[in-house]
Amino acid sequence: MRILKYIFLLLFLLLIGLTVFVSTQKANYDVTRSKVIKNPKATVFNYINDFRNWETFGSWIKDDTSMKFNYPELTSGKGASCSWTSDNGDGNLKTTFIKDGDSIAQKMISNGEHSDIFWKFKDTIGGTKVTWRTKGTLDFKSKVLAFFQGGINSVVGDSYEKSLENLNKTLDYEINTFKIKVNGVVNRTGGFYLKQFKFCKQKDVVKNIKIMVPRMLLFFEKNKMVMNGKPFIIYHKYDRTKDIVGFSVCMPVRDSIHIMPGSDIESGELKPYTALKTTLTGDYSHTQQTWNAAYNYISKNNLVRNTSLQIIEVYTTNMDDNKSPSKWITEVYVPVFPKAVPKPIYRKPSDSTAVSVAPTPSATP
Repeated sequence: MRILKYIFLLLFLLLIGLTVFVSTQKANYDVTRSKVIKNPKATVFNYINDFRNWETFGSWIKDDTSMKFNYPELTSGKGASCSWTSDNGDGNLKTTFIKDGDSIAQKMISNGEHSDIFWKFKDTIGGTKVTWRTKGTLDFKSKVLAFFQGGINSVVGDSYEKSLENLNKTLDYEINTFKIKVNGVVNRTGGFYLKQFKFCKQKDVVKNIKIMVPRMLLFFEKNKMVMNGKPFIIYHKYDRTKDIVGFSVCMPVRDSIHIMPGSDIESGELKPYTALKTTLTGDYSHTQQTWNAAYNYISKNNLVRNTSLQIIEVYTTNMDDNKSPSKWITEVYVPVFPKAVPKPIYRKPSDSTAVSVAPTPSATP
């Protein structure tokens, strides 16, 4: 019995010593990790800037299968946010500062603990150097947990290193893996839709679309409206000389809907038309290449563009359907005039009996 008492006393003294040691450790922490990502700075910046993409590279998210994210209307840029619930605790993130293409500042609350997050992006040989830094303060419980896991620098640092490696692999594959297929001339049906219009520079088109599509989807959800198809974009103006693009993000509806004056949401109707259909499987950054493939097909096959109608992009599979950009499907419809059907040529045979002979028409692409 005396031996057991000594053992318990020793364990008690060790516990007290450990408690004193942990309590004297610094509560403040400052952890930084960097990695060269093999993609252009704009691509990397825009990807990290959107909280919807974090699920594809965050190592702590992949390790916690119970984590469920909630996304508000704004998920990228200043004021963007997201929140989550998990068996291991809840939390939220908010972007407080942004310098386009250069840096991002964010605030995070996880299990009641506050921390500041900073991102820095710099062009370098082989891609973009991404620096990820976090500063915060640990309570006693967190200090104890961190101590047994090798220290807060090790815990957070290892997670950041894995996440940055995931980011590199994700962007290298997901952004750069794509396929373009020219399907041919089709007849597009018409229908009613609700739209939100935007003017911007050409380089900001994809960024704005990624903001506006979720915003329109949330509008439908809040108003308990049902879409009659997939989201699509109508390009009203594309002036490369002045670097101005005017487009509308549209959501198809079954019937015409009256919108009150003063709203930034408008209603419209799409008439049936003939168009060249080209399909992109991959990230939206390859949209211009898809357009070029369509233009080349039109030129080589002697088709005539119908410039009185606008080009349309239909997001058959989008970011809300699949988190992997390589699996997104976008259908581009360039309006063209239908090829004229040749009129029959009448020839008078020697027996004076009229016979109708029609030449074989060229194959319609």
